[in-house]
This record gives sequence, C-alpha cells and structure tokens, in this order.
Amino acid sequence: MIRTLLPLSALLTLATPALATDPAPSPGLAPSEIVAAAPKAEWVAIPATDLLVMDLAPGPNAKPRRVVIQLMPPPFAQGWIGNIRKLAAAHWWDGLSINRVQDNYVVQWGDADGEDKAKARKLPTGLAVVPEVAYQTNVSGGDPLKYLKIATDPYAQFSIFWQGWPVGVDYSTVHSLDFSAWPVHCYGMVGVGRNLPPDAGNGTELYVVIGQAPRHLDRNIALVGRVIEGIEHLSSLPRGTGALGFYQTAAERTQINSVRLGSAVPALPAYEYLSTESATCAKYAYARANRRDPFFITPAGGADICNIPVPVRRAK
Repeated sequence: MIRTLLPLSALLTLATPALATDPAPSPGLAPSEIVAAAPKAEWVAIPATDLLVMDLAPGPNAKPRRVVIQLMPPPFAQGWIGNIRKLAAAHWWDGLSINRVQDNYVVQWGDADGEDKAKARKLPTGLAVVPEVAYQTNVSGGDPLKYLKIATDPYAQFSIFWQGWPVGVDYSTVHSLDFSAWPVHCYGMVGVGRNLPPDAGNGTELYVVIGQAPRHLDRNIALVGRVIEGIEHLSSLPRGTGALGFYQTAAERTQINSVRLGSAVPALPAYEYLSTESATCAKYAYARANRRDPFFITPAGGADICNIPVPVRRAK
C-alpha cells in the first residue's frame, strides 16, 4: 500500500485511521492528470551542474540523438559521481561508443577496448577508487518515515522517495533513527559497470536500465543517476549479437559524439521534478496504485516503487 507518513501532530488532527495513511483519492483522474494540475511551487528545479548530456551520432535522416541524465544528489554515490564529473570535463567519452544492448535489461557504453591495456583510452588523473561498501549509505539522526513510503518491498524493509529518488531502506535497529539506504534499479536508472568484486568500477563504463526493474542488482552495483530525457535513443537501438548483448563488431556500435556536464552545454533547457514531499505527489502515487480513470475496471490496490516514476519535465 502507498502510505504518506505525516508528522504526529498532523495525524492527530485527522478523523479516521484511513485518512491518516492514504491521501484522498481522486476518482476518475489519471495519474498524468493529477501531475498536470500540480502547482508550480511543487516543482523542484534541477541544477544544470547535476545534468550529464550525451550526444550520440545522428540517427536516420540525420536526426540528433541527445540523452540527458540527472546525477544523484548527496549522500549517494558521490565517489563515482565525482569521477564522472572529471571524465566529462576531460571529454573522455567523446568518440567512444554504445557497446552493449541487452533486451529487457541494459544499454551500456564506454571504451570498447578498455580490457586491452595497449588499446585502452588513457584515464584522466585523480579518479577515486570507490569501495563496494559505498553501494549503500548509513544515515544517522534522520527519519525516513517523513518521506513518501512504499510499505511493501521484497528487496528492502521498505522503500521511500528521497528528494525525488527511489530508495530502499533498512533500519539498523528497531525504533532507531539510524538506517541504511540505497538507490534502486528502476527503469531509466544509470549505473556503473564493474568487474568481479571487490572491483566496484570507476565510472568509465555506464549503463541504463531499459527493461523490467532488475532489483536483484540493488546494493551490488553503484547507481549514479537516471535518464530524464532521450531514453528512446538508447532503448530503441539494435540488440547486441554477442553474449549478454555485447556487439561483436565495431560496425554495430553507436558512436558517442560527446558527453558534457549540463553547465557546459549551450542553450540546454531547464528541467524540474515534482517534489516527492508534495501533496500532489502523494495523490499521484496513490492513483498509480489505485487506477480509477475510465480505462480501468479493477484497481490493483498496490504498486512497487518502480511503478511510480517521479515526474520530470522541462521547466515551464
């Protein structure tokens, strides 16, 4: 069940337990209609410095193909994200390629010759070596229950939306405000490719989820962001012909023309997301779990966190 956890003072003012756990339903309204009616004050600007912009070689009819990625905010994955910022500033991905497209799973890009030391592209200096313990973050003195909460999650004690991001949560002790949290593998999330443990990757190999959420990867691979625009340029690519969807020949790969931080891209549109702490988002989440718009006959009565994508749009 979708539950909006309100402060105790707010709960005491509500008339019934039902109202204390679920927002008022919006009969007949689709989730998209609820989002469209959200006031401007409930939208949060995404700084251009938190965007990564990848321009692929033009597609059919010379059509531009741009993919915009929002990088995760602190405290998550900052070691890898620091490396990604350095790689983008060094133009490290320019001229490299999309090397893997595995159906219902991931699209991966980086240096196709990276395993060959004689051919691998030289890395910029100062990249951090990030340990695998950083896949999840220990938080002390915070209260995850103040966020929009998904009470049932087979991969975590529960999951929440933390400042606009889907996050799994485990308490260290019962009734403690100390807890561990980690980003989760929903559609469109961007992660860091790696070799076998204890290697945790350095950010040069990145992938995006293009299929059913592979939640078994949570806490096993670093997640660093999500695609907020242009994922169709990745998800529609031809599937790889080799094992695990890797392309077997250079001719199959799609070239990456450039990867830049958003602050270095002229005339980049501004983007914003619907605050996951807003009243509209609570209604939107409830509607995703309890569809009452005309197409639906029987509401599902529940939704996992990946079935409630956080709305992101170009700023209006």
